[in-house]
Amino acid sequence: MALEHAILVSLLEKPGSGYELARRFERSIGYFWTATHQQIYRVLKRMELEGVLSVREVPQQGRPDKKEYSVADPGRAVLSRWLHEPIEPESLRHDLAVKIRGTAFDDPSALIGEVERHQQIHRDRLTRYLTGELRDFTGPDAPAPLDAGQELQHVVLRGGIAFERMTIAWLDDVLATLHTLGATTAPRHDPQDSPPGPSGPSV
Repeated sequence: MALEHAILVSLLEKPGSGYELARRFERSIGYFWTATHQQIYRVLKRMELEGVLSVREVPQQGRPDKKEYSVADPGRAVLSRWLHEPIEPESLRHDLAVKIRGTAFDDPSALIGEVERHQQIHRDRLTRYLTGELRDFTGPDAPAPLDAGQELQHVVLRGGIAFERMTIAWLDDVLATLHTLGATTAPRHDPQDSPPGPSGPSV
């Protein structure tokens, strides 16, 4: 998926300014796609020039007018073509997993702090996802019943929640393994680094 497709989906859900779109990427769109503000503004400008987005000036009291983006007919066609194309399952690139395997050649306990840091990040993300779910989909202030778009947003969010819970449980397993190995594995060294023993009698 390209950033353009995520932008088209977001603007079809609700037109908005570049700033508003960037805020969505920090919140709900961030469940499945991330982008910096600079990337978003750069791609918005290109999509506007290509005619896939429409732009209108919205007056603001006491502030400069803002540019509100919406999806033009060519943009709908671009998204429709992409929705009907097959995509390959994503490959997982996981630097931490490589570090975990690599610690077999070092002190396993030395990686504990890094794994704990990752686990806290995932716990914080899970808390943020659950807060968003309560606010937007399941809490007393959430719309009821949800429309089709909201149901699909919710099922994507549930996938994010499930992934974070799975990752936290896996990191619990990693930490338990590292603690066990760190307590039982002596530091490795090359036998060639050992000083020579006493020489025996010459034959």
